[in-house]
This record gives sequence, C-alpha cells and structure tokens, in this order.
Amino acid sequence: MTTTYHRHESGHADLAALAAEDPPLSRLALAAFAVAALAALMVALAGPGSRLGWWHFGVGFSLLKWGAYLGILGALACLVALFRTRESRGRITAVVGLVLALGAVLVPWSFGRGARGAPPIHDITTDVRNPPAFVAIAPIRAREGATNPSAYEGEAVAAQQQKAYPDIQPVMLALPISQAYDEALAAARDMGWRIVAENSDEGRIEATDQTRWFGFKDDVVIRVMPASGVSRVDVRSVSRVGKGDTGTNAQRIRDYLERLKSRAPVASQG
Repeated sequence: MTTTYHRHESGHADLAALAAEDPPLSRLALAAFAVAALAALMVALAGPGSRLGWWHFGVGFSLLKWGAYLGILGALACLVALFRTRESRGRITAVVGLVLALGAVLVPWSFGRGARGAPPIHDITTDVRNPPAFVAIAPIRAREGATNPSAYEGEAVAAQQQKAYPDIQPVMLALPISQAYDEALAAARDMGWRIVAENSDEGRIEATDQTRWFGFKDDVVIRVMPASGVSRVDVRSVSRVGKGDTGTNAQRIRDYLERLKSRAPVASQG
C-alpha cells in the first residue's frame, strides 16, 4: 500500500515537473503571430483571387495595401513579443510571425516600387509612328470589357515610351519575308501566348498573354514586313485594364525579341 502511494506521488511530481518545464505559449506571441499570418494571407491571396475571379482586381489591390499595413503592425507586435517572451516556443512563434509579416510588407513594396519607376502608360510598341494595329483582337477586347482602347493614343504616349524605354526597337531579320514570318510565329508560340489570329499575307500575328499573379490579360500584335532586302519585325503589347502597367508590356516585348533573335539571324546594321 505504501509502495503504491509513493508511486502515485512520484507520478504527480513528474507531471508537475513537465508542466514547469513546458509553460503555456505566450498569449502575446500568439496574438502577434495571428496578425502577421492574416497579413501574409491577405497579400498571398490578392493576386490569385483576382485571377480566379473571386473578386475584382481593385479588391486585390486593396488587399495588397491593407495587408502591407497589417504586416507592419504584425512585425512590430512580433518584435515586442520576441523581446518580452522568455519561453522558447513563444520566441519561435514570434520569429516565424516576423518572417510572415516582413513578407506581407515586402511584396507590395516591391510591386509599388516597380509601378513608381514606370511611366503611367499601358501601350508599348517598337514603332510609335506607325504602330501595328489589332484586327481580330479589337472586337474581343470590346466584348470582354477592356477599358483601354485598342487604337494607339498618339504622341503623348509615344513621348513617354521613348523617354522610359529607348531600347524598344524593331528587329531586322536576315531572312525572306515568309521565313521571317514563320520564325516570328514560332517565337510567339515559344512565349506561351494564346495565338488568336495569324495572317501570313498581311504579315500579322495577334496573341493574348496573361500575367502570372493577378491574371491580367494583355494583347500583342506582331507585324512582319519587307524592308530594304531584309524583314522588319515590329511588336506592340497593350494592357486591357489599368492606366499604367508597371513596365510589364515593355518587358514582354524585350523577352519576345530576345527569343526571336535566338531563333533567327539578325541583319547586320549599316
């Protein structure tokens, strides 16, 4: 009987020791982590939610904005919890929360930084004097609610583009026009764009691309034409919505022309 009593007493003592070694998780650390996690979730879902049609892209931008503000609050709360919490689990929770909060702040910050560095235009072309025109895509843009016109908006846009992106220029290929057209079409397919129209007689290719995060649809038209014994390739990329494009259309044209030049011989200059 005495032995049994001592065993029970020893068991209770062991449980008490374990409880003393493993104190409950700090409420401050847990609350700070919750704020940081919510901020990270808002930022993470902002783009995919817009892409999947869960909400308008304006809601997505609001989620980015308020997710960043909440991330700042979460980062401060996690720092306070980190310095005020003594038990290890609470400190680990605060560190994880801090990482999430910083991510929630840095993603919108980098997005906004790109927007600030780009001019407020959404129509980029290698030929600002005679830009390639949309034919097959123009009615599609109207039908699907594009707020930006498919017609080029003229000198005001051209001047801003030339100042911001002087490198956006046509490419001259040392190929007959038919071969140059085939290479231009193959390069467009290599880019993963959805080809909407191809007209070799007019030297015109029309396609649609979609941005990865928000799923914005941008339209591309490529024109291949003869030019003094070589073939000239011009490209135009236009966003369907939004005043500015954070440089996306210019980068798309750069990437396409680099892909084309990797496939086909470029004519020598001069």
